[in-house]
Amino acid sequence: MGRRTTAGQRGQTFLKGAIALQTLTLFFQAATAGMLLSSSHGALLHDVGSRVMYAASMLYVLAAVLAWRPGGGSPRPVLYATGFLVLASVQVVLGIAHMPSLHVPLGVLMFGLSTLALGRILSGPAWGRARVRL
Repeated sequence: MGRRTTAGQRGQTFLKGAIALQTLTLFFQAATAGMLLSSSHGALLHDVGSRVMYAASMLYVLAAVLAWRPGGGSPRPVLYATGFLVLASVQVVLGIAHMPSLHVPLGVLMFGLSTLALGRILSGPAWGRARVRL
């Protein structure tokens, strides 16, 4: 097995942090969505949180590119991050259009996908190579 470069290690650390931040902002969005039902401050917090979540999604794309190119990692996280940015864009449009019947389920899906991505990167490189033998 080859050695990882210092740039590769930094890129992976940045990627882990970006995914963790994205997952945390999505959880915050779920909490503030609930606050919309019971507090006048919920709308403001949810609006501010949506901007932070979108910025975190863009940071995830940047981190994935930096982990891939200079770090010599896999290009797969770039595809995941780009797909996630597309979902975040759709989510923003649905929120602005006040379409909760689509906005809420998409938010749940995004939180689940982000949690899976975080778990995948935190479990290390062996995650993708594990095989179940019958």
